[in-house]
Amino acid sequence: MTDSLIKTDDYKAFVQDIKQQVQSVQIKAAIMVNQALLQLYWDLAERIVTQQQTAAWGDGFLLQLSRDLQAEFPDMKGFSKRNLELMRQWYRFWSEQPAIAKQLVAQIPWGHNLVILSKIKNPNEAVFYVQKILQNNWSRVVLTHQIESNLYQRQGKAISNFQTTLPAPQSDLASETLKDP
Repeated sequence: MTDSLIKTDDYKAFVQDIKQQVQSVQIKAAIMVNQALLQLYWDLAERIVTQQQTAAWGDGFLLQLSRDLQAEFPDMKGFSKRNLELMRQWYRFWSEQPAIAKQLVAQIPWGHNLVILSKIKNPNEAVFYVQKILQNNWSRVVLTHQIESNLYQRQGKAISNFQTTLPAPQSDLASETLKDP
């Protein structure tokens, strides 16, 4: 009886549906964890910047903070002196536009944020790449390639009448074809 149940299409579809539901919940949980972690990084960096501006703590502050946090949370990664410096740099980069950082940038992984931080100096260009990551689910490798191939500068340079003369799917495809070298 068990063997015949497992071989039915209904049972296979039932199991597949459960697998998809579990995977969907796992993805949602990972996204929520990422957003909470980036909120923590934002808050921590904001406090670091504030303390460094107001307190008379020297250059050893980040190293000591790193050691203290790593001792307190030995199983948690992300509190190296270098990562604390990156958090501070990331906060300073986005602090002119905190609404974007807290809503848009928190939706992409920390590694993607670091790629943008290391390669982009213009916040508008950075927002462009964050939006592209979210639209296209880019990996870090794809993001790096798109930045290095100057997608931001290439985007929208070709003049055409495709949007007005072709239906949506074809006009988008035609426009993208012209933009891509």
